[in-house]
Amino acid sequence: MGQPSKLGRFELLVVPHMRAAYNLARWLTRNEHDAEDVVQEAYLRAYRFFDGFHGGDGRTWLLAIVRNTCYTWLQRNRKPSIELDEDIPELDSCRSNPEAVLLRSVDSERLRQALDDLPVEFREAIVLRELEGLSYKEIGTVAGIPVGTVMSRLARARSRLQKALTSRAHQGGAA
Repeated sequence: MGQPSKLGRFELLVVPHMRAAYNLARWLTRNEHDAEDVVQEAYLRAYRFFDGFHGGDGRTWLLAIVRNTCYTWLQRNRKPSIELDEDIPELDSCRSNPEAVLLRSVDSERLRQALDDLPVEFREAIVLRELEGLSYKEIGTVAGIPVGTVMSRLARARSRLQKALTSRAHQGGAA
């Protein structure tokens, strides 16, 4: 038995990360259909340049391609559109009574909106760290920035999220 084919290696190392690719594209484009287009284009690019992948983390390599494809796509197709994805996992998945489920969905909606309102470089860092579980080093590789910048962006993003969620909670309570 020889080496697996290019397609076989690609299916093994890159294809399993499609959900992470879509998640990043969805948060960067802010639209599920646009994200699907971006991911399809990114996978085509990844396959085309797969011979240049010399091992390492296929997920990080793919997410860097998805990120770059997103930014190229956004430059060509920038249009104001906010569409929230219902498939984003709940932060708290325990079963509860209907009131708790309603409160959790309101909190989840507030979080989605707060994330959506972040500048793209902060939203990207939060999505890669908190939703995709990448390390600071991996985020730096994906975004092409030093680890110190990753740490700074995450700190600023978390601070902005906290302020947004705190102010929204006070506004919601005053209504």
